[in-house]
Amino acid sequence: MLIPYQQLNPDTLQALVEAFVLREGTDYGDFETSLADKVAMVLMQIQQGKVLIVYSEQEESVDLVTERDYRHMLAAGQS
Repeated sequence: MLIPYQQLNPDTLQALVEAFVLREGTDYGDFETSLADKVAMVLMQIQQGKVLIVYSEQEESVDLVTERDYRHMLAAGQS
């Protein structure tokens, strides 16, 4: 189930994105990127609809996924 980011308390959204960024461990290239910058990048992608907030009833968890990955999840019947 999709959760519109606008329905989340701003502090909750911030905490969700920070937790996602901290566990991702994504390589951002040759330069260090601050946590604040990484969070800002993800928030922008959420606002642009490139990253979606998804609640899994089966796992009782919330995660961030790309719009493309979400479409694949729907096609596989995993939403």
